[in-house]
Amino acid sequence: MTELDYYEVLEVSRSCSGGELKKSYRKLAMKYHPDRNPDNKEAEEKFKLVNEAYQVLSNEEKRAIYDRYGKAGLEGHGMGGGFGGGNMDDIMDIFNSMFGGATGGFGGGFGQTRKDPNQKYALDFEIELPLAFHEAVFGCKKTIDVFYKTSCNDCQGTGAKDGKLETCDYCGGRGQVIMRQGPMTFTQTCPKCHGRGQKIAKNCASCQGKGYHEEKDSVTITIPAGVDSGNRLRVQGHGNEAKNKSRGDLYVTFLVEEDEHFIRNGNDVYIEVPVFFTQAVLGETITIPALQGKLELKLKQSTKDKEQFVFEGEGIADVHSGRRGRLVAQIRMVLPQKINSKQKELLEQLQESYGVESRPHKTTFESAFDKVKNWFKS
Repeated sequence: MTELDYYEVLEVSRSCSGGELKKSYRKLAMKYHPDRNPDNKEAEEKFKLVNEAYQVLSNEEKRAIYDRYGKAGLEGHGMGGGFGGGNMDDIMDIFNSMFGGATGGFGGGFGQTRKDPNQKYALDFEIELPLAFHEAVFGCKKTIDVFYKTSCNDCQGTGAKDGKLETCDYCGGRGQVIMRQGPMTFTQTCPKCHGRGQKIAKNCASCQGKGYHEEKDSVTITIPAGVDSGNRLRVQGHGNEAKNKSRGDLYVTFLVEEDEHFIRNGNDVYIEVPVFFTQAVLGETITIPALQGKLELKLKQSTKDKEQFVFEGEGIADVHSGRRGRLVAQIRMVLPQKINSKQKELLEQLQESYGVESRPHKTTFESAFDKVKNWFKS
């Protein structure tokens, strides 16, 4: 069986920095966390593997051993599955920031799961919402349909027929399993009962053992101007429904589409401006599109290819402060693909009118030619 590469598991390069490693781990741990993937065995295994990989690569000594000898080299160096060994403080810090107390408003972390042992799903959940470029730049209102979970009344949300549960034989009803690594002991949520300490004897016919049904909901959200891909908006009271009928929170993560002409970099916007070579030489004034309409771009005489012209305050409004970034217009020089005899004659006349200045290669390479001649004389 081929051994999985820890760098591939965490979707990073072998030369990645500690910050890149932590960022990727955070993303993958959130993606595969059991609270977000109830009863999903594949996600559960990936979650364990992601944690195992991060334990090793976040530890400088273990990473060095792994880079040289692979996983086999870690035997006898505190290597273990689950959460054993590794940078536990770092791992717990990340998990506290991801799954700790709820944070309100725009741009906060994922909310508290508020999941009691007998509830088979978290109350908060997250969706991704695509936005057109202009919707993100100027803000908008969106009405979206979501499906939320509500506890099954027939089995009281247990997933078991008539609500009858048995003690979990994997953890003995504790809801946790204990792992020992040398002198250290660690506990982990039981992967079989997910911390409930009980298991289903026979599935509920109404919900097929899931413990919940799904209901459709429609919610209108106001998206502030300046949001970018990865930004997240908390919508209170539109998450999953608890047994007491209270609702958790919905988290909306935005995915902003690219624009044909404007390229976004934070709150700055770049636009490529095609300029014919004669416009650049003469220093013509041209009109270019901007987020707020139009701008006049005054080219300098002999403007160069890839030269940039900056317009302060013409970029995107910061989603928190409202302060606008810059619009940066970058020149793309356009040369004629072909010329007729009349144009060639005019260009030759123009070139001659500049005299020695029109042939800069002659003065640039004059000393080089002399140098080459002397090589063969010696």
